[in-house]
Amino acid sequence: MTPTDAFSTIAATMARMSELYGRPLFDEWVVVRLGSGNATVERYEGPRHQECLAVFARDVAPLRREAADRAHEPGDFDFARAATGTQFDALLKIAPDAFLLCNNTTLSMEQIRANPAWLSAQVPFANLSERFRNNPVVFG
Repeated sequence: MTPTDAFSTIAATMARMSELYGRPLFDEWVVVRLGSGNATVERYEGPRHQECLAVFARDVAPLRREAADRAHEPGDFDFARAATGTQFDALLKIAPDAFLLCNNTTLSMEQIRANPAWLSAQVPFANLSERFRNNPVVFG
């Protein structure tokens, strides 16, 4: 999958998840490529672009802890159960060297999961996972 196709697919999935959830679910998402000792933001969508980049390490910490004990292949995902506030709630590996990070900037994962609509909103996320498992992003 090309990055352009991936970004439009992700945006459509986020919109569908919000529709099923009944309110914005992940109002912030970022695609990050990991290199040798650095990370590059390929795409950011959300309400706090400059702030997000300034506090990225802090906001990704709970998700990093949650996912640290396993290797991820494209299509694999994790949720940060302990994430609160602006900390990232979910990750999805979309390429051998890239992740999609998703966040609700106002609700914790505990609050998100408390809404019964969360069950149906997960379906598009699972479908997105399968798309990247079968067709990972290839960056040029």
